[in-house]
Amino acid sequence: MQDLPLVVTHALDKTYALGQTTLKALDGIDLAISRGEFVGLVGPSGSGKTTLLNIIGALDVPTSGSAEILGRSVETLTHREAARLRNEHLGFIFQTFNLLPVYTVFENVEFPLLLQGIETGRRKQMVEEALAWVGLADRADSRPSQLSGGQSQRVAIARAIVKKPDVVLADEPTANLDAANSHHIMKTMLQLNRDLHTTFVFATHDEKVIGYLHRTITLVDGRIARDEHAGDSSHS
Repeated sequence: MQDLPLVVTHALDKTYALGQTTLKALDGIDLAISRGEFVGLVGPSGSGKTTLLNIIGALDVPTSGSAEILGRSVETLTHREAARLRNEHLGFIFQTFNLLPVYTVFENVEFPLLLQGIETGRRKQMVEEALAWVGLADRADSRPSQLSGGQSQRVAIARAIVKKPDVVLADEPTANLDAANSHHIMKTMLQLNRDLHTTFVFATHDEKVIGYLHRTITLVDGRIARDEHAGDSSHS
């Protein structure tokens, strides 16, 4: 069971209508990602990496071909089933943090657990553990406006991993951070990958992120141009 891929795509295509023309964002993607991988979809803007990440995250569906996440075919899921899959098994990190400004750090991290109906005492324990993982236990009562960019992204990471999901999907997670914070964020996620065996999948063109990846899947014009395993990160 451990060796079965968490993500499998076959002949995956995604086409968008643009007026009278069409844009093929993904073209025949065959891909397998296994449990515990630390992998990046890399390439320039328009290469298809965010589109592929969104399909892996059950936020979008293929035009043709197939995508299986944890044994579920994305293209056959109802909206309710896709939402349940995301809520129970996936964590998301975005470049814009997407923190709720009126809530404290604790409440932002707690939010996914409320959606799962986890009881109060267990929620408190899980949030405190997640904030400790990212080094922000002392900022639980702060508001997002009181945090730096690096701290805000660490809150977003805590929110993504608080439920210990099978897969964390990160779309340009360092785009709004300086070099020092980018390296801190990547080291945090690499440690979580090791400690929790969580699979991380990034969409990025940031060289600072790419240097930490154990596997790099390069997309060009919607196709996989290279799929390389780098071994252990030199930054570890």
